[in-house]
Amino acid sequence: MPANGKPTLKTIAQMSGLAVPTVSRALNDAPDIGQSTKTLVRKIADEIGYVPNRAGVRLRTGRTNVISLVMSTEHDNHTAHLISSVASGLEGTRMHLNVTPYSPQDDLMKPVRYIVETGSADAIILNQVEPQDPRVAYLMERGFPFATHGRSIWADKHAYFDFDNGVFGRHAVDLLNANGRKSVAAVVPPLMQSYALHLADGLRTGAETNGQTLRLIKGATSDDPTAEIIEAVRAHLAKHPDTDAIVAASTTAAMSAVGALEAHGLTVGEEIDVLAKEAAPFLKLFRGSIISMSESVGAAGDFLARAAIQAIREPELPPMQYLEVPVAP
Repeated sequence: MPANGKPTLKTIAQMSGLAVPTVSRALNDAPDIGQSTKTLVRKIADEIGYVPNRAGVRLRTGRTNVISLVMSTEHDNHTAHLISSVASGLEGTRMHLNVTPYSPQDDLMKPVRYIVETGSADAIILNQVEPQDPRVAYLMERGFPFATHGRSIWADKHAYFDFDNGVFGRHAVDLLNANGRKSVAAVVPPLMQSYALHLADGLRTGAETNGQTLRLIKGATSDDPTAEIIEAVRAHLAKHPDTDAIVAASTTAAMSAVGALEAHGLTVGEEIDVLAKEAAPFLKLFRGSIISMSESVGAAGDFLARAAIQAIREPELPPMQYLEVPVAP
């Protein structure tokens, strides 16, 4: 051990029998270092408590070994799951996750500009993407590595993971149609976001094909607080008493809709159906009659972590892209 008691690259080199440059490259996941060597070096580093000097790493490589997940402060279970899965996707690498929050009322560009201009991260992961998202346009123009949870209109040019909400919407109305439901309401995300537009389009296309009436509930989105969703659903039922099904774009929206329906004297699965997508199998524990479809947020986070790392280390390669197609239950 050195005099200050802190393990260094040289300490790992002496214990492993490898050269210091080899140890350094193994810790930085260099592609020309074999996996067995990386595993050995990381095992020794973990055992002796080696922590790289961030300032030194940045001076030597120009990198921070940080990926920043930029997301709204209005977290729900879905976004919490995304944070966890991105962090899991970075395990076994030298990259660290930094969550950069912003308020939906703030300038969406502010945190992104700060990261790029200060060089406080090597890559950015974005969610709640808009079709012509100014953050995506800015990062593409600056050539800064990034990946998105969702697709912009420039998705062919950047890394992304997305859930096909258009297919989910069509599956939803088809399942409800098979149950004889003809007057469908939907609690959708804010329509400035790409996935909300995909979902609304899928619902409308499927409903038109099936001869169903589709109405998007006004006054609240699936991102809003429970009380606002409950009030919007209650107002919708008062105006459209023929409603016999509700599609919810989130777990919170589904539970809120159930609360409004039961207060209205309706029983889910009898007079009316509720169909929702969820990141974890929870809704059927809440009400067994809810129809649910799964979205793999865990897979999304893992993929986005790897996509961001590739964008940093191998920018000449085609960006990693994946579209998850939901399967109807």
